[in-house]
Amino acid sequence: MARLYAALVHYPVLNRRGEIIASAITNLDLHDLARAGRTYDVRACYVVTPLRDQQALSERLLKHWNEGIARELLPERVEALRRIKVVEDIRAAADDIASVHGLRPGIWATTAGKGERRLTHREARRLLVEDAKPYLLLFGTGWGLAPAVFDQVDAVLEPIAGMNGYNHLSVRCAAAILFDRLLRADQSI
Repeated sequence: MARLYAALVHYPVLNRRGEIIASAITNLDLHDLARAGRTYDVRACYVVTPLRDQQALSERLLKHWNEGIARELLPERVEALRRIKVVEDIRAAADDIASVHGLRPGIWATTAGKGERRLTHREARRLLVEDAKPYLLLFGTGWGLAPAVFDQVDAVLEPIAGMNGYNHLSVRCAAAILFDRLLRADQSI
């Protein structure tokens, strides 16, 4: 069984001008990441932000969907949203994973940008199947992960190749595509 975790990183990420920012958390991102994670049995989905107001917003949104009428109307969503964990930084996510498995996770970053040697989806899948180590897959919000994040990871996954040179997926779509490529049981498709 693959030991894959995901992190939706809201800081440090870039804005359209290439400046390092903290992006805002959205209800849609929480729901879609949780539902895709549950579909592909991603162990936990971390929401990474040091901003206290954004942490509180996330907790309030999760509480809304996990209690009361929302819980009664959409019980399957509650099951998915239980996988969301709000943390201050990437290190806190890695520490949480290490506390579960007794060893540090390998950390992979994602990007739509081109670059030198990238871990292919096939190679990443092989590692998930053959390696006992857990892995944490980082997704950047805004205009992507800040450059300093790439200095702290074990590998950067190859970008998702689109059609006709266009490659500007939402983070929710990119996560779903990568979960499918890395974790789908039937890889003959």
